[in-house]
Amino acid sequence: MNRLGLIFSTLLVALALASSMLFVVDQRQFGVVYALGQIKEVITEPGLNFKLPPPFQNVSYIDKRLLTLDSTDAEPMLTAEKQRVVIDWYVRWRISEPSEYIRNVGTNEAAGASQLNRVVRNAFQEEVNKRTVKELLSLKREALMADVKTEVLAQVRGAKPWGVDVIDVRITRVDYVDAITESVYRRMEAERKRVANELRSTGGAEGEKIRADADRQREVAVANAYRDAQKIKGEGDAEAARIYAEAFGRDPQFAQFYRSLDAYKASFSKKSDVMVLDPSSSEFFKVFRGTAVPAPAPAKK
Repeated sequence: MNRLGLIFSTLLVALALASSMLFVVDQRQFGVVYALGQIKEVITEPGLNFKLPPPFQNVSYIDKRLLTLDSTDAEPMLTAEKQRVVIDWYVRWRISEPSEYIRNVGTNEAAGASQLNRVVRNAFQEEVNKRTVKELLSLKREALMADVKTEVLAQVRGAKPWGVDVIDVRITRVDYVDAITESVYRRMEAERKRVANELRSTGGAEGEKIRADADRQREVAVANAYRDAQKIKGEGDAEAARIYAEAFGRDPQFAQFYRSLDAYKASFSKKSDVMVLDPSSSEFFKVFRGTAVPAPAPAKK
């Protein structure tokens, strides 16, 4: 029984020792083997590898993929005309020489990102100082990004190389600081309001002109219609008077009798109408006093 326990313990120790000596490098990483704190070997190819057990040798990993560094601060920069602008940018970079990177920068990606952020920030500040806001917003921005990339590469490939490659430097936004932006927005708003008020006043003037013209045309049309109506009415009255005169001229007595009936009808239109007259002496009631109306004379053949 003791013999089986000894064998089992020996196997466990052997497995633990083997696991401490074997390590796997992923295809997205560099494997860096340290021997007593010094870099012993850098493994760039993925696969299973061997090393001495700790504390004789240790292994650490560094990302070999393309990394992105975004700007983190919003501190304004001064342009050539002393305008304060805020620039957002990003950098695409990767670790190309792990040994140089570890010696001169740090043991992880965060250390390189921190130092690279400072270098890129200073390069942007230097280049922005040489250019105006108009140039930052125009096609010359490409030249600005190329110049910043050149300065950053000169820094990371200097006397103490960082072991990194800077692939690209890009600007994502150029804007004024908040105070200036608010002032610009207010000026834009005031200008838009001025244009809107001008358009409204022009439209109001045009509307008044159209309404005045429409009123004038309406008055002219009404006046012409009234003139034509009065003309037609006058012609009708004249024709009616001619017909009355012609008809009544044929029999004056009948005409007088007919007009008297019209007068009576107009005078006694309501039951409540009262007239105080002397029928025996008033010419108004002479038709009532007559016993019969003389017959009209026969027409001559």
